Amino acid sequence: MKLSIILTVSLIFLTQMLVGQEAILSAGFIYESAPFPECHASTIEETPSGLVAAWFGGTREKNPDVGIWVSRQEGESWSVPVEVANGIQHEDKRYPTWNPVLFYDKASQQLLLFFKAGPTPSSWWGMLTVSTDDGASWTEAHRLPEDIQGPVKNKPVLLADGRLLCGSSTEHDGWKVQMEITSDLGKNWKLIGPLEGENSDKVIQPTILIHGENRYQILCRTKKSSKIMQSWSEDGGNSWRPFSQTSLPNPNSGLDGVTLADGRHLLVYNHTKTPKGKWGGPRSPLNLAISDDGILWKAVAKLETAPGEYSYPAVIQASDGKIHVTYTWKRERIKHVVLDPGKLGGHPMPDGEWVD
Repeated sequence: MKLSIILTVSLIFLTQMLVGQEAILSAGFIYESAPFPECHASTIEETPSGLVAAWFGGTREKNPDVGIWVSRQEGESWSVPVEVANGIQHEDKRYPTWNPVLFYDKASQQLLLFFKAGPTPSSWWGMLTVSTDDGASWTEAHRLPEDIQGPVKNKPVLLADGRLLCGSSTEHDGWKVQMEITSDLGKNWKLIGPLEGENSDKVIQPTILIHGENRYQILCRTKKSSKIMQSWSEDGGNSWRPFSQTSLPNPNSGLDGVTLADGRHLLVYNHTKTPKGKWGGPRSPLNLAISDDGILWKAVAKLETAPGEYSYPAVIQASDGKIHVTYTWKRERIKHVVLDPGKLGGHPMPDGEWVD
């Protein structure tokens, strides 16, 4: 009798632990070896030829040899990474590059690659290069206008009128979010912000969720608290409410979200808190959460649970409905996970506490 109870309880526990994991269709590395020892800050996009991923790689973050690397999915495998951009100024000076962001524009059939170049995040500047052959070749990168960073970490959102809404931020005068809109794929820009209000000087790297026509939500990392911060716009991104805390913990680490075709919102983030008195917290586990309204979130699954750094995710939904996530795996490689949106259920998280 006791053995039967133990087995039943164990089975229930195992089933709970596995809930959500069935949504994972595949998981693997974009590359096994590369001519650089460290990598970080990946981005992924779909083109007519297939998926394209990019990240920065080099000796170590902030090192001058760090460049932007690209790989294209060819059938079931990924191509050998190729450096497509760097921070070379002239033969005697080179700066590191940072945080690439891909966006494919269907109307012009161009793949845009935004990135940053400069010594540090407080002194970098925005750059842009373009591909007209789905990432096989790229134009010479050019600098964006003064004060324009481009999307600082996460993908932009195409508005109904054809403009591109980019979530951006700066770090030279505190941490501040600004929104940037371009009507011609990076030639001309409208700068909104920096966003103001309480705690607005400690927030960066917004990801954008869509809540109907002209209504948007941004979720951001912060060094103010151990919770993800949010702001809302009701006028197409032209103005934003003061920042407020969500229920979700975060150790001051990058996150990314996407509004799915069925209207739900999927978030990829580290569901851990920053230890008291510390600047940042552990970047493991790496979690999936889902919401109908961007306010009440459900626990879906954990992509990584082992000790180490699993961070800076990027997430998109492809034209076939499948969800693609890339992220930093121990700063050694970039991992790619494919998800079935139909199997993303989830458990309620009272007070933001994770429920397996």
